[in-house]
Amino acid sequence: MKLYKIFLYAFLFIGIFSSCEDDLNIELEDDDDLLAEDVFNTPDGYERAIAGVYANLSVVGLDGPGTSNIAGIDAGTGQYVRGLFNLQNLSTDETIWTFENDPGIRQIQRNQWDANNVVVLGFWARATFEISLANEFLRQTTDAKLDERGVSGELRNTITAYRAEARVLRALANYHLLDLFRRAPFATEEDAVGFTRVPEIAGQDLFNYIEAELLAADADLIDVATGNAATYGRVNKGVAKMILAKLYLNAGVYLGDENQRFADCLRVCEEIINSGYSLTPNYLYNFLADNDTNGAQNEIIFPVIADGTTVRNFGGAGILIQGQMNARSGFQPTPESLGVGGFGNLYRVRRQFAELFVNDALFNNDSRNTVVSQDIELDDMGNIVTQEDRPIEIADISDTSGGYLLAKYSNITSAGEPGKDATFVDTDFPLFRFADVLLMYAEAHLNNGGGDRATALGYVNDLRERAFGDASGNIADADLTLDFILDERARELHWECHRRQDLIRFGQYSGGTYNWTYKGGPQNGSAISENLDLFPVPASSRSANPNLGQNTGF
Repeated sequence: MKLYKIFLYAFLFIGIFSSCEDDLNIELEDDDDLLAEDVFNTPDGYERAIAGVYANLSVVGLDGPGTSNIAGIDAGTGQYVRGLFNLQNLSTDETIWTFENDPGIRQIQRNQWDANNVVVLGFWARATFEISLANEFLRQTTDAKLDERGVSGELRNTITAYRAEARVLRALANYHLLDLFRRAPFATEEDAVGFTRVPEIAGQDLFNYIEAELLAADADLIDVATGNAATYGRVNKGVAKMILAKLYLNAGVYLGDENQRFADCLRVCEEIINSGYSLTPNYLYNFLADNDTNGAQNEIIFPVIADGTTVRNFGGAGILIQGQMNARSGFQPTPESLGVGGFGNLYRVRRQFAELFVNDALFNNDSRNTVVSQDIELDDMGNIVTQEDRPIEIADISDTSGGYLLAKYSNITSAGEPGKDATFVDTDFPLFRFADVLLMYAEAHLNNGGGDRATALGYVNDLRERAFGDASGNIADADLTLDFILDERARELHWECHRRQDLIRFGQYSGGTYNWTYKGGPQNGSAISENLDLFPVPASSRSANPNLGQNTGF
């Protein structure tokens, strides 16, 4: 199933949901009979319906990328990956957004959010909508429903796999809610449609539910295909194991130090490592417009699909590429070299992140070092007309001349061709990559999770040999420490929705042990309270559903 090719038809399934203007409850517009008539009247309807559950990770509205199917939420703010990036990266040392007057942004990037923040609300609403979509697919594909429609044979077997995929997609949304909020509204296919006054699930119960769902779905999921090409974009056994490994990696954060699960994390990482994934030889191929076909599909365990013609949004990799405009210093340094036009000057990197690369001359040879310290402009003949060094510090967020840039993502293919559209990119967002599995193995081993030190060192050096092109960047056994792993995760996985989670797990987020530019508000950074390790449940959601609790300090 080529999911990105049928996203246009998935809107029928998404479109039967609406959200109330005041309370953001997710409700069906029509009853079950009409839903069945509209969507499940042909065998292809089941494929379109499961594609609708996937599509919610990419698209936001029925009438084009500028509209949202969740009332009261801007089409950009409400896109799944953009919301996740804002909470996991914009709130850290990795990046900053130039336009602080944009609703909710200043609070997020200065770690001063409250329960009325629209960016927080945007992701909460999108994630809970994902749960709602998965629930409805599962309601409509029970044995009883399939018997009523006379579904049998191979189609029935296919639907069994789709049901497992829907459960994993629901678990993914719940995993993100656990990580960011530590709680979620608890609704399954057994409940009536909508989140009004459903019970809350939180902490250990939410963790256990996600774990149980991932384990239960495994038997019916498709296997990881050789090279992952045949299953790229679909939830397979590897995707479920990846979420499970992330769950175990962070168990001590979620449940307390006495509940560490590093041994389980390492065990699941070994299963993923042995399942057929591999590193693409060129690091940057993971972030190009043809990352679904250029070899990166062997490394990308789960992408959020984009397509300049059929899967268009103002989030995902697209907003990152647009925001990097003029960032290709020294290599095709024009906006056109990124395959986009339009927006610009949205993102810069904070000094502390840039220094992970630029403080060591060795990292000039690191292909992961896409931090750029210069602005370069060309004339019509391609000649350099200006070349100006940028200060590493961002003294004024509104002044785009300060702060280094990043040039990691591109809407150009590995063959040098631009994507199909200059506004809406073809570049899939790599939500999970195999490289992360190798780093998780090493971290779990260093946290007494078992495994083998030589193996852990080898996995880390596999990544560094890919980055440097040879063994010149390899580390020695004595260099393999937890502090090194934290920095290496930033060098390898920056701008991929991991940094906040990593800093919290290493005790470097709240408090004042590690301060970065504008952390807590001031330019030099300041300590922040421990309650900011979490985001608050949106006030409007709690108003609609009094069963939802609130996190400490909000």
